[in-house]
Amino acid sequence: MPLFTQPPQSLCILRLSAIGDVCHVLAAVQQIQQYWPDTEMTWIVGKTEAQLLEGIQGVELIVYDKKSGWKNARNIWQRLAERKFDALLNMQTALRASVLSLGIKAKYKVGFGKKRAREGQWLFTNRKIHEPQNPHVLDGFMAFAEYLGVPIDKPHWQLAIGEKERAEVVQYIDPTRKNLIISPCSSKPEKDWLVERYAQVAEIAHRNNIQVILCGSPAKREMETVAQIMARCNFQPVDLSGKTNLKQLTALIGMVDLVISPDSGPAHLATTQGTPVIGLYAYHNPLRTGPYNNLANVVSVYEQNLLREYGKPASELPWATKLKGKGLMAQIQVEDVVKQMKQLGLLP
Repeated sequence: MPLFTQPPQSLCILRLSAIGDVCHVLAAVQQIQQYWPDTEMTWIVGKTEAQLLEGIQGVELIVYDKKSGWKNARNIWQRLAERKFDALLNMQTALRASVLSLGIKAKYKVGFGKKRAREGQWLFTNRKIHEPQNPHVLDGFMAFAEYLGVPIDKPHWQLAIGEKERAEVVQYIDPTRKNLIISPCSSKPEKDWLVERYAQVAEIAHRNNIQVILCGSPAKREMETVAQIMARCNFQPVDLSGKTNLKQLTALIGMVDLVISPDSGPAHLATTQGTPVIGLYAYHNPLRTGPYNNLANVVSVYEQNLLREYGKPASELPWATKLKGKGLMAQIQVEDVVKQMKQLGLLP
C-alpha cells in the first residue's frame, strides 16, 4: 500500500548536499510535483546547493549553512515551528541531517531502508522506503516518491536556467565547431585523473578541431589543477576555472557536445541538461554514483580493483563499498577515454 492514497497537502524534503545528489533528488521532487501539482513542497538544502536550485517552480527553499552549525538548525526549527508536514522525506543519511530532522514536525518521517541507511538514520524515521532493485543513488531517491504513491517515470529535470545565464556564457562557445568541457576535479584529489592525461585528451580533441573548455571552482586545488593541465597543452584551451557560478556552469554545460569529468557534480549537471558525459571512476561504484544517462560510457577500474581488494563483485558487497588503494585513477588510460569520445560521436 502506498503511504498516501490522496495527494498530501505538504511535504518537506531534507537533502543538504552535494551537487550531484541534489540533482538526483530534484528528479524525484519533480516526479512528485508532476503527479501531485498542488502539494506544497519545502526543501531544506545546503547553502551552495541552494544557488543551483534557486528559482525552481513550486519549491520553497530553506537554506541550511553547515558553517553556522546548530545556530542555523535552531533558526530553521523556529521558522518551521508552526508548521506540520504530511511527511518529511529524510534523503540524507548524515547524522547532522537526522538531528536536524528532530525539530521538524511531520506525521511521517520517511528514511532509507536497512541497506542504504547509515549513521543511525533508522532511529530518526518512522517509515522506511522499499529497497530499489537498481543500485544507483537516483533510484534510491525515486523510491521515496514511489513509497508515497507516485508512479515512477524516466527521470527528468527542470532547473531554473534561463536566457540570463545562457547570455552570460554563450561567448565561450565556438558555434563553428564542437565544444568539449573537461571538468578535472572531484571533491577529493584521489578521485581526480592525472593532469598529463587530461592534457593528452585535450590535445587529441584540439587536433580534431574541437574547442576545449576547462572549468573548475575558485578553490585553490582546482585552479592549480587547471593551470597544470594548461601548462601541458601545446595550444590554449578556454580557461573558465573560478569564472562561473553554478547556474552559469550548468547553462554552459547545456550548450556543449560532451563533458569529461571524474566522480563530481558537473557530471550530474550534464545529465540534467541532456549533455553526454564520460565519467571517470575508480573508488566508487559507477553503477551507484555514475552519470545516470551515460552509465554505458563510464570509464571505470572499480570492479577489477574490487575483486582484487575484496575478492567479490559489487553485487555481493555492501551497497556503498569504497576502495582504499592508492593511485587507482592512474589505471585509466587515455585510449579508454578516446574510445568513449568516439562512441559518443565527438571524435570520428
